[in-house]
Amino acid sequence: MLRRLNHQFGPDDTHHIVRMLDHFIFKDHLCISFEMLGPNLYDLIKRNQFKGLSLSTVQLFAKQILRGLVLLKEAGIIHCDLKPENILISTRAKPPEIKIIDLGSACYEGQTVYSYIQSRHYRSPEVLVGYPYNAAIDMWSFGCIIAELFLGLPLFPGVSEYDVLKRMMEMLGGQPPNDILVGGNKLASSSRIV
Repeated sequence: MLRRLNHQFGPDDTHHIVRMLDHFIFKDHLCISFEMLGPNLYDLIKRNQFKGLSLSTVQLFAKQILRGLVLLKEAGIIHCDLKPENILISTRAKPPEIKIIDLGSACYEGQTVYSYIQSRHYRSPEVLVGYPYNAAIDMWSFGCIIAELFLGLPLFPGVSEYDVLKRMMEMLGGQPPNDILVGGNKLASSSRIV
């Protein structure tokens, strides 16, 4: 996937996806070398004492993340684990640029084989209930990340999947549509969450 993203879809390196420099097999393990990058966005929030970043910084990073998501969408790839820890800052660029990393859980659209994906605070409602997913789950994660960059804290900081879904319902008002709840394999026996 990285080779395809780097060479076929983003050869000009303007789409904020990490660059793979080389790869090799060592003792039956795939080893990949990447461009040198700096801290991740979670570390940046932490250094700022969880107070959130300036609106101009959030906007700068949001535009760059969206460029990466556009490239993923064009390539038909779902990242499946977009979170602040998987977005690194390039130390060589001014103004700061980010790179989306860790496509270890990624899949092609239409070939969604994993059910346990996305980190809990960035997990979309359809993944929480076990409903079939598509690239929209990366946009959900993007929204959660941007809110966290601005606020300094996760938007849905639940301690379990149930708690995250409950917090979503409280904040957004109401439960997910019944067809999603009924179609989800995690809640197949219930059409309502109380």
